[in-house]
Amino acid sequence: MIKVVVIGVGNCASSLAQGIHFYNHNRAPFGLMHAQIGGFQPGDIQIVGAIDVDHRKVGKDLAVALKSEPNCTEIFAELPDFGFNVVKGPVLDGVAEHMKQRFVVDDAQKVVNVEDYLRESGADFAICYLPVGSDEAAKFYADAAIKAGVGFINAIPVFICSTPEWDERFAKAGLVCAGDDIKSQFGATFLNRLLVEHMIERGFSIDDLYQLNVGGNTDFENMIDESRLSSKRISKTSAVKTLFNEFNSEKEPCLRIGPSDFVPHLKDTKICYINVRGKQFGNVPFELELKLTVHDSPNSAGVMIDVIRMLKVAKDRGMKGTVQPVSSYGFKHPAINETETDVRKHLEEFLVG
Repeated sequence: MIKVVVIGVGNCASSLAQGIHFYNHNRAPFGLMHAQIGGFQPGDIQIVGAIDVDHRKVGKDLAVALKSEPNCTEIFAELPDFGFNVVKGPVLDGVAEHMKQRFVVDDAQKVVNVEDYLRESGADFAICYLPVGSDEAAKFYADAAIKAGVGFINAIPVFICSTPEWDERFAKAGLVCAGDDIKSQFGATFLNRLLVEHMIERGFSIDDLYQLNVGGNTDFENMIDESRLSSKRISKTSAVKTLFNEFNSEKEPCLRIGPSDFVPHLKDTKICYINVRGKQFGNVPFELELKLTVHDSPNSAGVMIDVIRMLKVAKDRGMKGTVQPVSSYGFKHPAINETETDVRKHLEEFLVG
């Protein structure tokens, strides 16, 4: 088994937990990018602990907490009780001022000793699912994971696993990590990267590009505050911008990429609009307009369910520090941003061993 603790019991954690249960009882590989990784199937993942700050989740069995407000993702698998309750972690900067009516903290609830909790859980990895902008909190949990001897998966755009400092710290502790900022299985950033990569390969010149995302979950609501959004915008923009350097493009186009609005009635649905303008053969202009509609959290879980198994393979091989092929495959802001062609090549080399 691969044991994990989820830090943040929100929509993404819900989709991951449902996916583990769903594929444990439905062996058909539809919806998966990799049915098996190093002999591990999705059902080999076990959630052994959960941390949150919302009083509606703390003290509840994880199965109950995953259905509690403000979670709003699709329910595609009915979860049995996990046999343990969600514990309360420190709030730190995890709750934005404008989100205090959405993430309801009860100061009377006792805060767990995170380092001890992670150590005693027996987890292989802690998964950071905190809200965007939780810089202090994410680094607190990364530090606690190192001290507890637990690997770390950073699903949010706080730059940890992509930095030399944290890579060295995890390596010195003999631990693996992967991050930062989880990709979607087929999301806006991945689709944008594919479009740009193949346009440049086929000789097109790009003048300008925008990618606008709207959604109705608490992730989008949290990002109304632009001060919490800066690292997210950097992460999403760099995932596309670096492709122009990779292909030695003569010019860098005007880019605008990132979340743009919160639309409550969309709930966990995300809608992406991509527009690309430029020049084709003969310097003739072209324009592409694209709309993508997805369920946001299952799209994330489709990648996380691979990342967990890949990182366990790396751990079992005795690797240490940031695992680059896994980070490039699964995250928008790895230490090294590659083309999707190179990502696939290096991932296959990693999986073969």
